[in-house]
Amino acid sequence: MGFESLASELEERKKKHLYRSRRLLQSPQGSEVLLDNKRFLAFCNNDYLGLANHPDVVNAFRQAANECGVGGGASHLVNGHHQQHHQLEEELAEFTGRDRVLLFSNGYMANIGAVNALLGKGDSVLEDRLNHASLLDAGLLSGARFQRYHHADSESLAQRLVNLPSTNRRSLVVTDGVFSMDGDIPPLPELVATCRQNNAWLMVDDAHGFGTLGRNGGGCIEHFELGQDDVQVLVGTLGKAFGTAGAFVAGSELLIDTLVQNARSYIYTTAMPPAVAAATRVSLKLLQNEHWRRERLADLIKRFRNGAVQLGYELMDSFSPIQPIVIGSEEKALALAAWLEEQGVLITAIRPPTVPKGTARLRVTLCAEHTEQQVDRLLDLLDQAKPQ
Repeated sequence: MGFESLASELEERKKKHLYRSRRLLQSPQGSEVLLDNKRFLAFCNNDYLGLANHPDVVNAFRQAANECGVGGGASHLVNGHHQQHHQLEEELAEFTGRDRVLLFSNGYMANIGAVNALLGKGDSVLEDRLNHASLLDAGLLSGARFQRYHHADSESLAQRLVNLPSTNRRSLVVTDGVFSMDGDIPPLPELVATCRQNNAWLMVDDAHGFGTLGRNGGGCIEHFELGQDDVQVLVGTLGKAFGTAGAFVAGSELLIDTLVQNARSYIYTTAMPPAVAAATRVSLKLLQNEHWRRERLADLIKRFRNGAVQLGYELMDSFSPIQPIVIGSEEKALALAAWLEEQGVLITAIRPPTVPKGTARLRVTLCAEHTEQQVDRLLDLLDQAKPQ
């Protein structure tokens, strides 16, 4: 049997303006990139602090590759747990204020591993309706009773927790820190209180918060001055503000030991290359010590928001680097992205099912490498593109 039946499905996707395609990047990440042999001003990567091509990070990777090779070679539990991995885990634990950290190959695997190591049949997992796909998949795969509560709504969560059956064994509440398509953050102190009142654990995936939020770049947890006893399971990724690759789960000794024993996406996969861990150790130091990067980023976010609002564009409630412009229809969002591309500016149009139907948007992301002039260039183009 062939795949002919898939052709009509793909054609239907194209008709609905939902077809996805890849572009060929031919340069390092940065505020300007070479894509498909064309130079663009880019507002669509997650390298928020401009560390992905930082010379110190690159040199650390190069030196470690010379010393350690380019492959992990085995899983962490065989003989792939390199000294560089171990030192990075210890430094991330100190950075997050947690007992221990466990490295994963990427954020998807960290979320799948954590949720499935903690829950099973007889348990409950409650997730924000706008959670990242990896969190939703993790909850569905766990076999636990799966529910979604209204976005960033602690009362909706409380109602669902109160109504759990008496046979319920464990409850895990899961939320993004910074929501990747909206850029907003949930009311974490309220969620902490709700979980405490209902004897539930709280897991926060702060992929987009680390490095960008908090006085020292500690993310949403630092922003709200919360600790390990408040948010028991903390997830972060290294491919965004850290500028490298991979992910981690941070928490208590008991949590991390449980993940080492039970997290299948940790046990049954090759460790990340040690050179990536070495490079991340350098990016972590830069993230902690060069506060000007966060300050500059905050100034650029404010500049963009003020300008876009003055132009009459609909923005979302976000003070993070993620600044979506809600367009509505998929066709109009694609058309605006295509026009901006013709002007040399690259911004991705985000469409269903990534976002709810009727909320297609341009997902503008800002980074510390952008200049005020580049932000103003984007605003000038958005002014030209406004319906007359």
